[in-house]
Amino acid sequence: MAAQNTSSLGAPCWVEAFQQNPRAATEFYGKLFGWTFDEPTAMPTGFEGEYFTARLDGKRVAGIGQAPPSTPVGWMTFVAVDDVAQSLSLAEQAGGTRVVGPVAASFGGEIGILTDATGVPFGLRQSRDVSGAEVVGEPNSWAMSSLHTTDLPRAEAFYGKAFGWELSSAPGASFSKWILRDEVVGVVTATDGVAVPPHWSINFAVVDADAFAQRAVSLGGSVLMGPMDTPGFRNAVIADPQGGVIAVSAVTQRSATA
Repeated sequence: MAAQNTSSLGAPCWVEAFQQNPRAATEFYGKLFGWTFDEPTAMPTGFEGEYFTARLDGKRVAGIGQAPPSTPVGWMTFVAVDDVAQSLSLAEQAGGTRVVGPVAASFGGEIGILTDATGVPFGLRQSRDVSGAEVVGEPNSWAMSSLHTTDLPRAEAFYGKAFGWELSSAPGASFSKWILRDEVVGVVTATDGVAVPPHWSINFAVVDADAFAQRAVSLGGSVLMGPMDTPGFRNAVIADPQGGVIAVSAVTQRSATA
């Protein structure tokens, strides 16, 4: 898996989970990944509840916040923009649908939430002072976001118009890469929407996928898929006790020493 650029405008820069019980989620993910959490802050304007910033060795890696009533729990990918209102308008012109925003967030910037032209939700994040994740691709941190879509041509047109992304595919590969200014910013996989629903999947890097899956179960989570091997990686899909789903990948020895 190629390293993901998370530092450029127009690139995914942050991931966070919306949970019905954020404090319980911090307990689970803290023990699972070894994360610590800042003192809670308020959710963005218009939302109630607490928000927690997760850190790995003192550096920001993810967030956990209160899910609105009647809203399914889950993880969301946020794209870095310099103007949330303008980016929401551009996304609407490209066929997306505004859900929330722009609204002020406790980190000092604004966020927006929308669905792409195929109905998959994701977020926008803007701040002049606080960027997104400070650690990416290291064990126990976010490694990559992957769009699973039932309409690849429509998704390609939407993300191209909204953020300037381009698709790059390799013969025989099960996925394509999203490219922005010659750098990988994510991947995309076609799905029929039955076995795998359309969504932005959040993948975290781990050292040992099997041990990680066992630890998740011991903490009250469940294993939805795997552990299983793909070229260069051993992978698993995990659900937390409240139903939030993440994927994890460990580099295999052959890939690590190649």
